[in-house]
Amino acid sequence: MTPRRRLLKVLSVVGARPNFIKLAPLARALARRRGVEHLIVHTGQHYDREMSEVFLQGLDLPRPHCNLVVGSASHAQQTATIMQRFEPVCLRARPDIVLVYGDVNSTLAVALVAAKLGIKVGHIEAGLRSGDWSMPEEINRVLTDRLADLLFTPSRDAESNLRVEGIPQDRIHFVGNIMIDSLVRLLPQARARNGDNPRPHGSGPYVVVTLHRPANVDDPDTLRELLAALSALSEQRQIIFPVHPRTRARLQAMSWRPPGHRVTLLDPVSYLDMLSLVLDSDLVITDSGGLQEETSFLGIPCLTVRPNTERPITCTEGTNRLVAADGAEIGRAARAAWAGRRPTPPSIERWDGNTAERIAAVLCDGGARAATVVAAEREIASPTPA
Repeated sequence: MTPRRRLLKVLSVVGARPNFIKLAPLARALARRRGVEHLIVHTGQHYDREMSEVFLQGLDLPRPHCNLVVGSASHAQQTATIMQRFEPVCLRARPDIVLVYGDVNSTLAVALVAAKLGIKVGHIEAGLRSGDWSMPEEINRVLTDRLADLLFTPSRDAESNLRVEGIPQDRIHFVGNIMIDSLVRLLPQARARNGDNPRPHGSGPYVVVTLHRPANVDDPDTLRELLAALSALSEQRQIIFPVHPRTRARLQAMSWRPPGHRVTLLDPVSYLDMLSLVLDSDLVITDSGGLQEETSFLGIPCLTVRPNTERPITCTEGTNRLVAADGAEIGRAARAAWAGRRPTPPSIERWDGNTAERIAAVLCDGGARAATVVAAEREIASPTPA
């Protein structure tokens, strides 16, 4: 008699808005697989309703099985709290593999807990590197990849980074960019809106702006420089600025108000609304990681206000350009983008909307099944502190 195939228990942990974009297509792919139980834990790292529930509209995500309600704190406090609250959840669930996404604090915290418990770790969006150790995200990325048993990379350069760092090839799986899966799925809905998006009434070309990184918004002089650049650009284009709560707090502290009707501040919008805004724009100015990828896929010029990026493929093969937080440089780069023809959307390898299926195939049919044999046969017990 053929033994019945054992149920594969997968536990995904998400903590910030970009994580949910990456989780959504994989949750659907795993739901289509027989013999898979997929649990979702939300750390509550984005505690603001506007940054969580509103954003999730349209992603068609199942409700998390558990919310750790961590909230905001310093990097150390947040990481420690996630570890403390996740460990008992992990011990109760006894998953075969824990999946972590991206590079936020929950990514590293959860990977540490799972590794300490002897549970396999899969890192989705592995291998990205900026080389900038002043960024907490770079620390999270590198350490998580050292802990992970399965490393799912979005691009060839990410795979190369891991090989240079000594990661064995059999742990690396080049699957493509899972964020593009969500974009591809929702693109028809965004296009069907025909300009019916959260932008203010009015016609004419416009620029979408998102700024939230501490290097850009926490220093008042840098933020004033960026706001002056936006004010100058508003003479040529409308400026549509969905404002992150962190940034809004800084603007309020400065008592800053838009200089005129051509600069419009919006509350945080859903992923579908943001996609619609970006799709109809003729330039995006951002410091976000995901928008670098989305604009490249769509063929929309993007200026990233950072000295480096962990996604260099968006510059070498996409439509992204790095710019300093300098008004004159931003102005020159914007005018150069407007002067040329709109770029043809590039074809980047495995950015095709099928990444989640590739990951599910590895988890269910390949690497994860072999990797979890030991975990499946042993009983996970509370660890003895070193």
